[in-house]
Amino acid sequence: MNEPQALTQPPLPDHLSIDPRSPHHVAAVFQHDIGIRFNDQERFDVAEYCISEGWVKVPAGKTLDRKGQPLMIRLKGKVEVFYK
Repeated sequence: MNEPQALTQPPLPDHLSIDPRSPHHVAAVFQHDIGIRFNDQERFDVAEYCISEGWVKVPAGKTLDRKGQPLMIRLKGKVEVFYK
C-alpha cells in the first residue's frame, strides 16, 4: 500500500529550511511527514539542514533575535533525512 504514496512524494533536497522566506524552502516536501536523524539520533527541533555539508540548525533555547525570530545555532555531524 505504500507504493502509490512513495510515487507522490517529492525527492528530499540536500538543503531544506522550514522558513518560507528562505530560498531553500520546498513547500511540497512539508506536505509529507519527514524525519531527520542527526548523529544517529532523531531530532524534532531542526529548522534547517544540509546533508552534503553535514550540519543542522536548531533553536538556541528560548533566545530571540532582534526581529523576534528564534536564535539558531549550527551543529555539525552526520545528517540523514527520510520520509516517515
